[in-house]
Amino acid sequence: MDNTQPTIPKIDIKENTNEGSILAPEAMQNEPPRPDTSVKSKFNYKILWGVLGAFLIILIYFAVSGFVVYQKGVRLSNSVKKLQEEAATQDLKIIATGIDRVKDDVVALKSTYNLISWAGIVPYFGGYINDGRHAINAADSSLEVAKIVVGAVEPFSDLLGLKSGAVGDTPGSGEKTAQERIDFLVSAIPSLIPQVDKISGGVAKIQEEVALISSDRYPEKYKGQEVRTKIRKAQNLVDEVATVVINGKPMLERVPYLLGMDAPRNYLVLFQNDKELRPTGGFMTGYSIMKVDKAKFSPTTSDDIYNIDAKYKPSTPAPDPIIKYIKGPYVISKNLRYRDMNWSPDFAVSMADVYKAGQEVGIGGIDGIIAVDTQLLVNLLEVIGPIGVPGYGNFSNNIEPKCDCPGVIYELESYADVEGPIIWDPLTGKIILKPKNADNRKKIIGPLMNSVLANAMGQPKEKLAPLFEAGFTSLMEKHVLFYLMDEKVQSAVSDFGIGGTIKDYEGDFLHINDANLGGRKSNLYVTQEVTQDIVVKKDGSIEKTVTIVYKNPQKYDGWLNSVLPNWVRVYVPKGSEPLGAEGLEAKEDAYTDLDKTVFAGYFQLRPEGVAKVTFKYKLPMKMTKEYKLLIQKQPGTDGPLYTINLGRHEEEFLLKTDKEVKIGI
Repeated sequence: MDNTQPTIPKIDIKENTNEGSILAPEAMQNEPPRPDTSVKSKFNYKILWGVLGAFLIILIYFAVSGFVVYQKGVRLSNSVKKLQEEAATQDLKIIATGIDRVKDDVVALKSTYNLISWAGIVPYFGGYINDGRHAINAADSSLEVAKIVVGAVEPFSDLLGLKSGAVGDTPGSGEKTAQERIDFLVSAIPSLIPQVDKISGGVAKIQEEVALISSDRYPEKYKGQEVRTKIRKAQNLVDEVATVVINGKPMLERVPYLLGMDAPRNYLVLFQNDKELRPTGGFMTGYSIMKVDKAKFSPTTSDDIYNIDAKYKPSTPAPDPIIKYIKGPYVISKNLRYRDMNWSPDFAVSMADVYKAGQEVGIGGIDGIIAVDTQLLVNLLEVIGPIGVPGYGNFSNNIEPKCDCPGVIYELESYADVEGPIIWDPLTGKIILKPKNADNRKKIIGPLMNSVLANAMGQPKEKLAPLFEAGFTSLMEKHVLFYLMDEKVQSAVSDFGIGGTIKDYEGDFLHINDANLGGRKSNLYVTQEVTQDIVVKKDGSIEKTVTIVYKNPQKYDGWLNSVLPNWVRVYVPKGSEPLGAEGLEAKEDAYTDLDKTVFAGYFQLRPEGVAKVTFKYKLPMKMTKEYKLLIQKQPGTDGPLYTINLGRHEEEFLLKTDKEVKIGI
């Protein structure tokens, strides 16, 4: 028996670079060499450290740059605060120096901001960087405009109640009469027009930069301070200023015509009682004929609107709501009375009817119609103070407890009130029954306006600036409206926003118009809140729900405050499709007027009551990248509260003037 053991091949494990392999050396010689993982690891660490180093360098760069930008920003902020204090001095020389200082600080910030502005391409954070750049550019353009404005107004510093080293501030100039100041201003208008062009260009740049800032990317509040709302308010203010400035040139060119510098002008001045609200601002309660000759105003006649109605022979069919809810004379004849002719929400359309009817009763030779309401008097008396009207007593803004309203309002309503109606023969036009004081009740309009004008023209220099502000505010808030016979002048006042016209607009549109059809003077107490809920469907179609809440918190008194029978009309883009309405006692089918679709209906609001009216409809256009809306305010109203909800965007404001809203999607 052979006990010899089989021979086992010897494997040299040291030569085997592949540990654990059981391949023969011949097979292992054909295997490709494996990479050196230690070298790869070192290479990966180099990349990692390189990235970390670069990130650290960038972080340090941004920290240092950000700190420098912050320092420049703080310096600019302090400089702006100082300019605000300097502006309070009303010294143009000091203000001009302050503007130059702030301008230098803005330039310094702009230069420093270039260190980080390239980061605008970075996702998310880049948006904030770009917003900052747009804000700095807007500030730069604002200061350029401010310099132009200071230079333009310097010759008129005396007229505006400002201090200056210019000729207009010579010794004794404070004793100039207001008439002399106005004459000087009118004569200098041609020199102002080129400055308006420069200012318009600068404002357009500001508007462009501010519009590029996205308010929606910012929080509602930061450390208890409003953020998003302040940005929107700034954007809205720029838009409003831009509209006024850009449309201001044609208006400025027509001022000499309006003031009768080339020939005397005669205006029919209508007093609209906004406490008895009607479509163009209020019930036409009284009138005056005013002559303007070389900027000198003189009321010639003044009377009750009912005395015109007594002479006028109605020939035009009245709108159904007037016939149905006012009743009174419309029981006898269904033709429209003179006093109710301001039925169209478009002031120019209504005044065309008023002008034509006025000619039929002997009111001819007028160059235009000016409508004013009680808020104009309140605004002016706030500056002037109490005034006396010969034969009628004293008028002021002091609150009268009997109505919880300014004294001038109480006195006007007292004079306008009569115990019983005026009745006249519809065939002969002769009054057959009237209260004993009817002839005197509204003749106060002429004497009151004359006293206000006389007091305004005699104001000391320091009150001129606030007086101009009160007048301008009244114009912009539609408490004064113009309708002119000259087409070019009418076009200028319409574009400037004081013609009360319903505008054409590419985009969404809203105008809410209320008419008090026999509810005494209850609009003195009624408030209005409007909410617009906007829903965009997947196909881009837009549905809107407009909710209007009316409130009357005061008790019934049988004189001023009573049940309000209200006819509401909502003007929306032409072609809008109604989807439903709630809260109306009577509803009219949708119709077209003034190239708009109109939803309308009737409801009553009781003292100490609340009424809620809702209109739901589909817009004729689809959503694009930007939602645009124009809201036109009804004349005679006092800043109703508006809220807009679109997705996550919520905006709230008081509608003091017409307002354009733009929301990026």
